Amino acid sequence: MICVVVNNTKDWFFHSPHIKVVSARDYLTKEEYIQDKNIKVFNLCRSYRYQSIGYYVSLLAAARQHRVMPTVATIQEMKTQSVVKVLTADLEDLIRSVLNKTPPSVSQEMKLSGKTVPTFTMRIYFGHTIRKEYERLGQAVFGIFQAPLIKAVFIKPNGHWEVQSIVPISANEIPDDEKMWVVEFADMYFESKSFYHKKRHSAPYDMAILVNPDEKGDAPSNAKALKKFEKTGEEMGFNVEFITKEDYNKLAEFDALFIRETTRVNHHTFRFAQRAEAEGLVVIDDPLSIIRCSNKVYLAELMKRARIPTPKTWILHEDNMERILREVSFPCVMKQPDSSFSRGVVKVEDEAAFLSGSSVSL
Repeated sequence: MICVVVNNTKDWFFHSPHIKVVSARDYLTKEEYIQDKNIKVFNLCRSYRYQSIGYYVSLLAAARQHRVMPTVATIQEMKTQSVVKVLTADLEDLIRSVLNKTPPSVSQEMKLSGKTVPTFTMRIYFGHTIRKEYERLGQAVFGIFQAPLIKAVFIKPNGHWEVQSIVPISANEIPDDEKMWVVEFADMYFESKSFYHKKRHSAPYDMAILVNPDEKGDAPSNAKALKKFEKTGEEMGFNVEFITKEDYNKLAEFDALFIRETTRVNHHTFRFAQRAEAEGLVVIDDPLSIIRCSNKVYLAELMKRARIPTPKTWILHEDNMERILREVSFPCVMKQPDSSFSRGVVKVEDEAAFLSGSSVSL
């Protein structure tokens, strides 16, 4: 069953054989929606603020094991501008490419730090935009923020377009002249095969393995190892599916995420781990492990406190470089603080190499 949940059923302006329009109160209280686990919920309530009725629709949908859009995790992510900025970092080139190639026809402006800057508002309905020129960008935003109705605001403060905010909107916020498009996009979405996600086998659990096909020699696992992971996972009762960074929007379909791509904090692998953990998946590597294990400064401090024997270690910065140069003996090894798989690791043979390596690292 597909349920579109709204505050008042009059808020939803079209009917489709694919969906059932339900009031939020009925969804939260009626037994038929409490007991049935095979329900897909599209939460279009007027507000998603904390402890509002819209918030509880998404919260209890998760508790009932219903597939819900947006999830509470998505709602929380969209509330915070800094989180939105982090999650859309990978879209920077796409945003500039699309909006520079097809500049918004309607000029809008806003005050930002006392300066007037151009702005552009784009509405995304079930992953689609009214203007086809912006479709690719709309789908990319929808891939990150799985909400049925989205308003994305872009600004151009320094000659380049960037995200200002991305927020979910309710059905009654749709302009009248765009409702016909919403009807079309909703029908397209509900009829699409991708919406009806089916397990490949009858295994009780689904596991995603995040890989980067372009990562060759430095990849954590080669093709042979990945095949073994897949085989072992299936033997243990998992449906195993390999995903890439393009599949961010599919995370909620899985029960576990196994990251077999080189992880970094300022990277999509970290954002995958964060989203998967927020969705309740079992995650390897989890976000905290990525933060800890990819940072040499943290590991050096941890081993020192645990009294684990290690080579003499210095934390190098601009103010202590001359002192360390007097204390260190050659050859020595210089490492970048945030790296993995021997990247940023060099053997330093003499003072000249030390100074050269320091200038690169600092």
